[in-house]
Amino acid sequence: MRRILKLHRSLAEPVTPVTHNFHIITFDTQLHPKLWLELNNEIFSTHPDQGNWAMADLENRMHEPWFDPHGFLLCVSEERIVGFCWTKIHQDLVNKEPIGELYVIGVDPAHSGKGIGKALCTQGLIYLKNKGITQGMLYVDEDNEAGKGLYKTLGFN
Repeated sequence: MRRILKLHRSLAEPVTPVTHNFHIITFDTQLHPKLWLELNNEIFSTHPDQGNWAMADLENRMHEPWFDPHGFLLCVSEERIVGFCWTKIHQDLVNKEPIGELYVIGVDPAHSGKGIGKALCTQGLIYLKNKGITQGMLYVDEDNEAGKGLYKTLGFN
């Protein structure tokens, strides 16, 4: 049975930037959809929720009121997307402050282990913090040990 964990961290304290040499840009709704979709489907080929997306799945999310391409961060190398961190701000919570989510995080398997995920997630947290968000969260499969390890280093629990 699949178990999903919901992890949190405060954004009230500083988010320390990660020193890196990666080229991180924001998602361009005209240029990046097809390239992102191909990488997403490769990374999540066996994932029940995130895998096997069609362009309509991405377009539907891009039309949601929470979508902000400035919070959709891409790591590019030689004109290819090699990683991404897509953030989401939940504004619709009743009697609660908005909360920022690291919505989808992925790194091309050919580029894993280089720190791309940590650099992207850190930039995502900084983006959320700069938007005035004081609480961050994410969902992760309980058996995703690599993901849980990364998120722990970022202050999630």
